[in-house]
Amino acid sequence: MSTLAFAVAGLVLAAGCSSTGGAKGATADGVPLVAAGRLKTCTHLPYPPFQFERGGKVVGFDVDLLDLVAKRLGVRQEIVDTPFENIKTGAFLNSGQCDVAAAGMTITAERRKNIDFSVPYFDATQAVVTRKDSGITSLADVKAKKRKLGAQAQTTGEDYADRGGFDPVSFDTSDALLNGLRTGQVAAVIVDYPVARGWLKDPANSGPFHQVDNLHTGEQYGIGVKKGNNKLLAAIDKAITDARADGTYRSLYEKWIGPLPSSGSPGRSIASGEPAPAGSASERS
Repeated sequence: MSTLAFAVAGLVLAAGCSSTGGAKGATADGVPLVAAGRLKTCTHLPYPPFQFERGGKVVGFDVDLLDLVAKRLGVRQEIVDTPFENIKTGAFLNSGQCDVAAAGMTITAERRKNIDFSVPYFDATQAVVTRKDSGITSLADVKAKKRKLGAQAQTTGEDYADRGGFDPVSFDTSDALLNGLRTGQVAAVIVDYPVARGWLKDPANSGPFHQVDNLHTGEQYGIGVKKGNNKLLAAIDKAITDARADGTYRSLYEKWIGPLPSSGSPGRSIASGEPAPAGSASERS
């Protein structure tokens, strides 16, 4: 993944979140938390449908999933918005800013050096979106026609484009990425399939844009915790496992993303509209 310097300070969405201090707490089950009565979640906004602001509140698939964990622990979730660099390096987990990191984050060997991951909670694919009048029909076509490709900075989508020799134009957020496509700064963008799906649900986007490719990169999302925080990790794993078993996961998936494919992958083939093969995945992060 390409490196991009970010400011260390994050925008805090709830009162008191900016402090690294404050009384530490633990749940009745002895799960350690950085603040009593709260599960503090670091994320990077916006990244719909996983986490984004609506009506002055942060909502999304990841938010609802972590609410299940908070309920299990008998606390409430509190969101902290921070540059993604602070999340994937474990900086804000280690400094006590947050208990968990939930940001549509792919589990990678490099990130495992800095944080511990939950069981995978999401399989994803990357999508290529372009203007309908661009004449581009695939990611390979972008290169063949020598057109500019956009990607969100610090993401595996950007990394995939770098490895493919595209020299992508980087954008700080998914909103900026879409705007880059809208304003013609780039001819196509590579982004997580659920994000592309969310974009194209809006008639303002589905009119001029469409998806032309689906990339099966074998990635999975995980919830991050500070290394060695095994009790919290076990609680997260239990919440995810139980949600899959009792149908709650399916309900959340359908609420924020759409029908849950029987294969377990959210991708759909461009030609047939059928679920993509199992085991495919991706992510922004």
